[in-house]
Amino acid sequence: MSDYVITPPVVAAVPIKGSSQMFPVRRIFCVGRNYAEHAIEMGSDPTREPPFYFAKPADALVVNEADMPYPPMTKQLHHEMELVVAIGSAGADIGVEDALKHVWGYCAGLDMTRRDLQNEAKKTGRPWDMGKGFDNSAPMGALVPARGIDVSKGKIELRVNGKVTQTSDLSKLIWSVPEVISNLSHLIRLAPGDLIMTGTPEGVAAVQKGDLLEGFVEGVGEVRTRIV
Repeated sequence: MSDYVITPPVVAAVPIKGSSQMFPVRRIFCVGRNYAEHAIEMGSDPTREPPFYFAKPADALVVNEADMPYPPMTKQLHHEMELVVAIGSAGADIGVEDALKHVWGYCAGLDMTRRDLQNEAKKTGRPWDMGKGFDNSAPMGALVPARGIDVSKGKIELRVNGKVTQTSDLSKLIWSVPEVISNLSHLIRLAPGDLIMTGTPEGVAAVQKGDLLEGFVEGVGEVRTRIV
C-alpha cells in the first residue's frame, strides 16, 4: 500500500443511469468544431479537415444535476451541448470498423467555455486551457450502456430557461463517433475511463447567473445544471 505525502484526490466519476455504480473518469478529450454550422459561426471552414482536440481535467465534472458556479475572470460564459462517449476498453490505432467495440456508454454533456479567454488565446497563439479546462466546466448527465444505442443519428438539443438555443442531429457530425474514436486512438492510446466530448452544434451563446440549462441527446439521456 502506497504511503502518499498528501491525501490522494477523490476519483472523478459519472453516475450510471438506474445503478448505484459509478464510471471512474481518467481523462476528458473534446473535439473542436465537429458540426458544420458551428464551425461557420466560429469563423472556420466546415470541411472535413482532420479533427483536433483539447482536454479538460477529470475533476471539471459536474454531475447529479448539481449547480455550476459562474467562473471567475470571464464575462462570456458560453454553453456547448454535446454527446459524450465513455471508453470502456483500451486501444491504439483502432480501425473505424472496430471503434464502437471500445465504447462502454454514452451521456449528454456540456462543454462550458470562457469564450473571451478562449478568443484572446486564439489571437495570441496561446493554449486554450483556461478558456476550456477550468473548474466545473463539464456538467454531465448519467451514463447509459452502449448496447442498442445508435449514435449515427438522433436529436441533440439545449434549452436555456425553457427556450431552445441549440438544436441539431447527430447525423450532422462532420466526423462520426467511430471516426473520432479511431482518429484519437492514432494520437494517444485510449484507456478505460476516458471520455470524449464529440462537438457542439450551432447556437452557442452566453449564460448568466440564475440560468437553467437543460439538454438532451435522443436515445441517450439528459443533462441539467443551473448557473449560480
